Amino acid sequence: MNIIVIGGGLGGLSVAIRLQAEGHQVTVVEKRDKLGGRAYVYEQDGFYFDGGPTIITAPWLIDELFQLCGKQTEDYVKLVPLDPFYNIRFQDGSVFHYNSDRDYLIKQIKEFNPEDVKGYERFYQASEAVFQKGLPLMKKPFGSITDMLKVAPDMFQLQSFKSVAGFVNQYIKDERLRQVFSFHPLLIGGNPFQSTSIYAMIHKLEQAFRIWFAMGGTGALIAGLAKLFQDIGGQVLLNTEVEKIIIDEKTRLATGVKINQGELLLANAVVSNGDVALTYLNLISAKFRCQWSDKKVKSLRYSMSLFVLYFGTNRRYEHMAHHEIIMGKRYKQWIEDIFERKQLPEDFSLYLHRPTATDPSLAPDGCDCWYVLSPVPNLEGDIDWKTKAKPYRDTIVKYLEENYLPDLSKHIITEHYIDPLHFRDTLNSYLGSAFSLEPTLFQSAYFRPHNQSEDIKNLYFVGAGTHPGAGIPGVISSSSIVADMIMANS
Repeated sequence: MNIIVIGGGLGGLSVAIRLQAEGHQVTVVEKRDKLGGRAYVYEQDGFYFDGGPTIITAPWLIDELFQLCGKQTEDYVKLVPLDPFYNIRFQDGSVFHYNSDRDYLIKQIKEFNPEDVKGYERFYQASEAVFQKGLPLMKKPFGSITDMLKVAPDMFQLQSFKSVAGFVNQYIKDERLRQVFSFHPLLIGGNPFQSTSIYAMIHKLEQAFRIWFAMGGTGALIAGLAKLFQDIGGQVLLNTEVEKIIIDEKTRLATGVKINQGELLLANAVVSNGDVALTYLNLISAKFRCQWSDKKVKSLRYSMSLFVLYFGTNRRYEHMAHHEIIMGKRYKQWIEDIFERKQLPEDFSLYLHRPTATDPSLAPDGCDCWYVLSPVPNLEGDIDWKTKAKPYRDTIVKYLEENYLPDLSKHIITEHYIDPLHFRDTLNSYLGSAFSLEPTLFQSAYFRPHNQSEDIKNLYFVGAGTHPGAGIPGVISSSSIVADMIMANS
């Protein structure tokens, strides 16, 4: 079969590799000048900035892609474990060094609040139970309500009706420790006070398999996967935007895509790694969409967006780790501002990425490469980013300079930023959301847009907006689901 994959992000590349390895002829059609999607690499003044995803938690999913092609991961990309996984910093000056050393974690918990040691032990056991039941669901399709009903008893037993924060808070009392063990949904576009507690399994996942980094950055992982795909005969078209998915009037099947050059690319099946909402809204005529009308697509809850400042410094800040999580003083209210009130808070919690702590080659000698990521409302919020972006950047830099990175403004020698307008206009993401749909209970599994379109039977979806969701493990797992579906239907 000839198969077209729209979008060369991690999900698109992963499904393309699987399908090409299974004997199909696959073409990846990418709008931008480089592959990567959210994991695009910005090269500027000798610095290499990963655009987005930087945390690898399930390396076996990557190994699996290479093994399917008879290759070894290490021949294409080098993955190294990190320690600590993150430093989590609080306004009172306390720092939690998060890693997989169980004794060290318990020692730190005791220092934060001795009464929470037993509670953490119970939480760990509970997260292990969620992990054992929840991880297999990441490669299981949920195309029918029957699929959902089969796992409903397990979901109920695992308290999936609770939020991650609610799940953690029943075991742990110290407010800082509650944040340590429940912030993870923010990394995949979720509100810890709304996201289903199934995501509590991330703690066990990290403890069992650690956090990894691709030397050369996530961009090196993308480059390795792209080379693998082309080594086995796959085709990549860059600077090529899909304008329309062509649907046959009689069969109601996709026959290919129309690209920005006006050319038609024919296919037996189409896989979209683009944003699910905008795939339906912009690429498919409404007359072919019974299940996914404009009204239904727009009625869903979409994730927050991001403001990300990429910057290089002409000095190194050795006291900062590879991954730093900086918690604000108004944590829950700050989250409500972003997710519910859709207003830009004056304060913030931040993710600070310093990959040169692990790989100095990403910056010139003696320099550090950074990005600082601030969750912000999506474009449902009434925020004029054309006028707000620069002042917001200045506020973040001032905050970092006063609290964590002395004389920062004097040492920044290159920079650029992206905001919700970039997610909407460049990454084609509905409402400028950074992670597509928000991962709530009723937007998960069967209730999330399905991997196979109900309206167009040979149209499939991979990536953050479909099952199982955002994050590197979820996106790669969606490629496995879709590849199996196409093989079953071919």
